[in-house]
Amino acid sequence: MKIGMSCLYPNNQKTKLPMKKTSLTLSLAVGLLLAFGAARLFASDASKETTLTGMMVCGKCKLHITKECQDVLQVDKDGKTVNYFLTMNKVAKDFHSNICQNDGEKVSVTGKVSEKNGKETLVASKIEAAK
Repeated sequence: MKIGMSCLYPNNQKTKLPMKKTSLTLSLAVGLLLAFGAARLFASDASKETTLTGMMVCGKCKLHITKECQDVLQVDKDGKTVNYFLTMNKVAKDFHSNICQNDGEKVSVTGKVSEKNGKETLVASKIEAAK
């Protein structure tokens, strides 16, 4: 009687098992790459700059909805007014004197929109009077 590898792996199955492991590993790797690629795609969409046009007012002095003075861009969207709270960076601070303690000004704001604590926020890179 011949004792060898054929007893351990009848019908030459020793090559089939590593093939299954290799194909499973390869499938998992491709799946992970696709998942990370999709996540990057969605993340890049959120970081795109957009331009919104509406009425810029002070959240404290005009709207009475913030504790401190803050630029708020009011945009009409589907018949409703949406408030975009501007992050008070240099661009927003420099423009704030134009709208504080008056009725505001119609402007176009370019920046990145996101949602934070259920509020729309906007990090402005440019604010200019609307045409």
